[in-house]
Amino acid sequence: MLLLHAPPSPFLRALLRYNNHNHHSSRAFFISLSHFTKPFSIATRSFSHSRRSSLIPMNGHGLAAGVSSSEHFTGDWYSVPELRLRDHRFTVPLDHSQGSHSSPKITVFAREVVAAGKEEQKLPYLLYLQGGPGFECRQPTESSGWVQKVCAEFRLILMDQRGTGLSTPLTVSSMSQFKSADELADFLKHFRADNIVTDAEFIRVRLVPDAGPWSILGQSYGGFCAVTYLSFAPQGLKQALITGGIPPIGGGCTADSVYKAGFEQAIHQNEKYYKRFPQDIKIVQELVNYLAEKEGGGVALPSGGFLTPRGLQTLGLSGLGSSAGFESLHYLFERVWDPTLVPGAPKKISYNFLSSFEKWLAFDTNPLYALMHESIYCQGSASKWSANSTRTEVEDKFDAIRAAKEGLPVLFTGEMIFPWMFDEIHALKPFKDAAHILAEKKDWPPLYDVQVLNNNKVPVAAAVYYEDLYVNFKLAMETASQIAGIRLWITNELMHSGLRDDGNKVIDHLLGMLNGRKPLF
Repeated sequence: MLLLHAPPSPFLRALLRYNNHNHHSSRAFFISLSHFTKPFSIATRSFSHSRRSSLIPMNGHGLAAGVSSSEHFTGDWYSVPELRLRDHRFTVPLDHSQGSHSSPKITVFAREVVAAGKEEQKLPYLLYLQGGPGFECRQPTESSGWVQKVCAEFRLILMDQRGTGLSTPLTVSSMSQFKSADELADFLKHFRADNIVTDAEFIRVRLVPDAGPWSILGQSYGGFCAVTYLSFAPQGLKQALITGGIPPIGGGCTADSVYKAGFEQAIHQNEKYYKRFPQDIKIVQELVNYLAEKEGGGVALPSGGFLTPRGLQTLGLSGLGSSAGFESLHYLFERVWDPTLVPGAPKKISYNFLSSFEKWLAFDTNPLYALMHESIYCQGSASKWSANSTRTEVEDKFDAIRAAKEGLPVLFTGEMIFPWMFDEIHALKPFKDAAHILAEKKDWPPLYDVQVLNNNKVPVAAAVYYEDLYVNFKLAMETASQIAGIRLWITNELMHSGLRDDGNKVIDHLLGMLNGRKPLF
């Protein structure tokens, strides 16, 4: 439930003037969103005429300072170094297709960010779509990196996608409120890109002056959402920037092709890792043998979970695909074992390592990622634990216990979620049944419209990373060929984390491709 504060006195004075001089204009007006009829629909929205009235003082854009309503609450401006920020909370339908009156409500949070001193300027809007699924936007602590670059010319909107951050967060504790796995799965089906885009449109028409179009920047899964946006709401877009996030758009479930390519790329990344740190081959082999020989095939984790050889392999999710990932993984293995302080004491894995292992995974803070990950590849078909079934085809290469016994390098896996994680990871155990229900769900609605993408008119520029562990280069190029007018920057100088690592360069290059500074040839 939103806490709605009373409007400040300047607003009340303006409202009184408005009522005295414009009492005959109090009728509602409507904004049509008929372009959302496929594959999902948004009920026509009504707004008080005063929302767009020029008689209400605006702060350089479409909402008066401190205005609140049943749908939208705006906070006061506050500061971090060289930036000014304010918070927006929107009450949206859980299921947009049911309309605002029939559907239960959730909250979507968005943080407005401008360079200090630009609060009153009429800046174009840019919406940032975070990677994931199931991860919130990072809170800005200063003006730096890509945020600084964007705020030089845009009014930045950081939207926590539904279920994350401050947008009705689906946490380990909050999801425990559901009485059954069926109820939870039925709730979770509304947390994919289709509804994320509908939330964005809900926000745009209430935030941007005259409900005008805005630019979007999609990183990783945020890029998937951007392509969904291009498919079903291109009227809301001025331009789209995508970094490491061009999705496969085929019908049915494309997860099998994604994970087949993913295992191939993981093998390549493992080879590079062990060439960099060959001393880790024996360390990992020793650790796998130790785990395999323990009762139950593993050891207890601090949280109550269980570390097995296959669980150890999931360190590749973070360690193999981002800048400094190799180094971080290597330094993690430096502190695997406790020192022998007492002669004859048994060998033991250090608490430091076990604790660090759990922090790498982040499933305790963002369980939505594990629950929804495979569904992002589904349109009218079930995933059926695609990563797990695909792994059986390459198990000769990813069998950790056999590799360790035969003196071969133990390979880490990439961005994959396996059903046994809901047995071994303590934070995920309560959601095991719901995860199985989602894996068998067949009637996922469409996420992309290939025909619309073939006739796209929105300017699009995308950074495609040649050795991307998370978004396969070949599959990304196949999709790019279906998006009319898209311009690609293909590079192997950056990894999937390119926006974080060198945001100024990435944003400058993509904007340059759209504003004419980067020639077509």
